[in-house]
Amino acid sequence: MERHLDTQIKGIKESLIKMAGLVESAIDKAIRALKDRDVDLAQKVMDEDGAINQLEIDVEIECRSLLARHQPVAVDLRFVMASTKINNDLERMGDHAVNIAQKALALGKSRPIKPYIDIPYMAGIVQSMVKDSIDAFVEGDVAKAQNVCKNDDVVDGLEVQINRELITYMMEDPKNISQALALSLVAKNLERIADLSTNIGEEVIYMVEAKTIKHHFEDVHIKK
Repeated sequence: MERHLDTQIKGIKESLIKMAGLVESAIDKAIRALKDRDVDLAQKVMDEDGAINQLEIDVEIECRSLLARHQPVAVDLRFVMASTKINNDLERMGDHAVNIAQKALALGKSRPIKPYIDIPYMAGIVQSMVKDSIDAFVEGDVAKAQNVCKNDDVVDGLEVQINRELITYMMEDPKNISQALALSLVAKNLERIADLSTNIGEEVIYMVEAKTIKHHFEDVHIKK
């Protein structure tokens, strides 16, 4: 017979998977809206953000309820603690997708100063990080979580590269400044999504191995 605790844990995991699906869709739509200059799709991302916000509230309530009713320990406690943080990370990813959509909405009304090549490439890596971080959570896959963390430096390097190019465009013609700044903010939001994916990867490692690797300090083991 399944424990009530197990039922609640299963429910939290299912809600996070649903939320992650909405977040992945929002990021994908925001990037497509930018590339295709699709203002309607950009608006759709903004309109659908409420569903992500509501799920975040629901998961937080469920996690608090589980802690109060069952006082879990060991792996169950680590699951709830990780889920609480992952829940927040996913909601913030949704906010960054909205930020990108807002820039896509503004940029869609003017002629692009350059082909959007580097940003979609960066977005592809970021989207893979998001997917892999969630898969790592669902599967309890530490190796996959570690790979997500390693890719964060790649995204950081791409952001620097994109900003250098955009600075050149701004120096060539002051009329490019507005668009270049908007694209720089898109890159920044993608970099933040990558950071949040890395956070999820770190939480998975903590959940499975009782090991904290945040801030790139020496690994600290938590008593199991």
